[in-house]
Amino acid sequence: MLKLSRLTDYAAVVMAQIARHPEQPHAAADLAEEVQLPHPTVSKTLKMLVRAGLLTSQRGAQGGYRLARPASQISASDIITAIEGPVAMTECSQDDGDCDLAATCGVSDNWQRVSLAVRTLLDSVTLAHLAETTPIKLPVRLPIQSVTLASEAGC
Repeated sequence: MLKLSRLTDYAAVVMAQIARHPEQPHAAADLAEEVQLPHPTVSKTLKMLVRAGLLTSQRGAQGGYRLARPASQISASDIITAIEGPVAMTECSQDDGDCDLAATCGVSDNWQRVSLAVRTLLDSVTLAHLAETTPIKLPVRLPIQSVTLASEAGC
């Protein structure tokens, strides 16, 4: 089963909460209470999201956490990458992936194609979508045939 870590799920929940009220700074303690998560977990998540450039933080009485850019410009892929690292189905699907079986595998190009399709879908889902309370409408089928690998494009 493909499954994101709880910390990634929590990061999306925290980011969505901030996106619902982007005009105000959000204190870690307040966020933890609002989303019903432990304060240490929220603090850890916030630090990772700041490090990834998705949030900004400001200390002081008027301080708190804010989105680094509009919610419509932050993708689900950005949030996942901030917590988990690059989205890839297999080791050889990563840009810096290293696989001992690459020469004899025979399926790596197809795994790369699947990884690219997943990243493309995750890139199309924004934080603005995640913050909405109505379900996201996604395409029924991804145009996987139209996804071109770098090696096929002559890169």
